[in-house]
Amino acid sequence: MKPGKKLILALLFLSVIVLVNGQERRESKTTLPKAKYVFLFIGDGMGLAHTSLAEAYLASKEGSVGMNKLVMSEFPVQSYQRTTALNRFITCSAAGGTALATGSKTTINTIGMNGPRDKKLFSIATRAHQMGYKVGIMTSVSIDHATPATFYAHQPDRNMYYEIGNELVNSGFDYFGGGGLINPTGKKGNKADLYTAAVSKGFKLIRDKESFNQAKKSDLPVFVVNPVINEDNASMPYVIDHAKASFTLAQITRKAIDLLEGPDGFFMMIEGGKIDWAAHSNDAATVVKEVLALDSAVMEAVKFYQKHPKETLIVITADHETGGLALGWAGMKYESNLTLLDQQKGSFDELDSHIKQYKQRAAGNFSYDSVALILKKDYGFGESVTLSSWEQEQLRRAYQASMSGKGCNQFEEEYFILFGGLDPIGATARRILNQKAGIGWTTWSHTGIPVPVRVMGTSADAYKDYIENTDIPTFIARSMRLSLENIEK
Repeated sequence: MKPGKKLILALLFLSVIVLVNGQERRESKTTLPKAKYVFLFIGDGMGLAHTSLAEAYLASKEGSVGMNKLVMSEFPVQSYQRTTALNRFITCSAAGGTALATGSKTTINTIGMNGPRDKKLFSIATRAHQMGYKVGIMTSVSIDHATPATFYAHQPDRNMYYEIGNELVNSGFDYFGGGGLINPTGKKGNKADLYTAAVSKGFKLIRDKESFNQAKKSDLPVFVVNPVINEDNASMPYVIDHAKASFTLAQITRKAIDLLEGPDGFFMMIEGGKIDWAAHSNDAATVVKEVLALDSAVMEAVKFYQKHPKETLIVITADHETGGLALGWAGMKYESNLTLLDQQKGSFDELDSHIKQYKQRAAGNFSYDSVALILKKDYGFGESVTLSSWEQEQLRRAYQASMSGKGCNQFEEEYFILFGGLDPIGATARRILNQKAGIGWTTWSHTGIPVPVRVMGTSADAYKDYIENTDIPTFIARSMRLSLENIEK
């Protein structure tokens, strides 16, 4: 056969392969198995290092070297997604959440709108609601915070909390649970109360355990506000702070399943929002507890999946990574001692308040010896945790910066890099404890590193590739037989 004919035949063969593969891809987009029940878990700020830290911590508690797998790490599909925003490599929760909710990238701080902020984007939750599915939105932070807001609101700025809360009230969704509303009567307190408005729209407002335990399907729509919320940011308490009256994220998820399960099917978004906040403060001990709390909520979804394996889809991911967390630190070389994290008696929020309270009581007579006693109680320093002379010097310098007031200034570069706008004493104490445990951080902010995607159930294979954040709601929509045509006409 002449060389020219061989070339023509080869090209024809390649053309057939390309056409067949293209047809298979097109068919896969339309013939994904249908998902009747969908769980989307978002660990805000949760990178691979955060879950790996929790797993290594669990193993160290047993005296073993390695990792005890989380429930989410047992999922059959484990891949990654890129988190970039439309106008910045390192995204924020508003842009990251909008991508995961709507299938479209947008600009920084934008909630459920396109990049120029002149058109609405509609979320997978909204589309599911329009098609008759029950819809639940849950989080450990305020329910009007950036990530949950992207599933029901459309605002040009994530800080427009009253406007976002008003959209929650009018969303028509069936279940909201977790934190409360940041500005329920507006920034100046002169607007109609959104909790009252929610009740007038038919929501059953639940703020205590008895009502929560007794809630039933006939009560829908339901708005569950944790019995204990932070007065400043309306979030649930950190798990490490052991608020006895508080619900857990797993309990809130379990209740959502009980109320929303039925012939209509459901879509749920469950956010572990305080993983991000703890990582912003480089607080490894608190990160571990928040990751484990999210994993417990995942377990509730897995139990449900085991009863409905052919109809259920569970997707777990993050909007971005926070903190540049690393399992290893130069000063420890190749060693780790993660059980040291147990010496920390509370979250950065709780323990820094101890410093603040003592400073106020001392009225200018707050000595370093007083600081040492607080750090002994809250972090085990000088008792269970031995400090080197260099570490003690770091704490003395942090004390001086704290007392001068300069160290808390997040707008001065040197102090921000050292303390991240936190009280210098607490920030330094946690840095020392983390480093002695063998943990490092690179930033007080987000990073641009891709984050894990973990999937179980119907159409899980669609998520196997290295994907974009916008692919996740697109795949979910196909599984639920929904249109994600997301620009307002």
